[in-house]
Amino acid sequence: MATRKPKARAVKPAAKKKVASKKVVKAAARKAAPATANEIKDRRKPETLRIRSIAPGITADDLARSMHFYTDVLGFLVTERWMDANGNLRGVMLKAGACEIGLSQDDWAKGRNRKKGIGMRLWCETGQDIDDLARRIKVAGGALADGPSTQAWGARSLSVMDPDGIHLTIFRES
Repeated sequence: MATRKPKARAVKPAAKKKVASKKVVKAAARKAAPATANEIKDRRKPETLRIRSIAPGITADDLARSMHFYTDVLGFLVTERWMDANGNLRGVMLKAGACEIGLSQDDWAKGRNRKKGIGMRLWCETGQDIDDLARRIKVAGGALADGPSTQAWGARSLSVMDPDGIHLTIFRES
């Protein structure tokens, strides 16, 4: 009985991978238990979610004040504007690099005393110089909540808080 040879599959060139520092790899290895072959196989059934980008939407108490913070202090660009039927600005889409954030004016349907930003932090990775960004934020009238400092894993970072209490940590891997 003749047997068939399996068809050769086209091999795509490997994508460039970001190489983590030895310290980061060792720390991750201590935290995560090694996966068994069955665990890896089980994760593929059903297929896992694969997201190409994520754009958080932030509800602002004062849209104009938040737009000033994100555009003039941090350097985001406004890429879209949403108006209501009366021509009032209700929201914007902001972009920095390849990442986006949506900002919308709170309609107060859940009350004017509603706290925002509790338990939330946006981690923003950049290739820019963190110390230079810190200077630019201060010159633009912004205040740093923390940093610039070097994290235990080697990244340089700074933290700011938006007008509604959302923490943003901007970091650069070393």
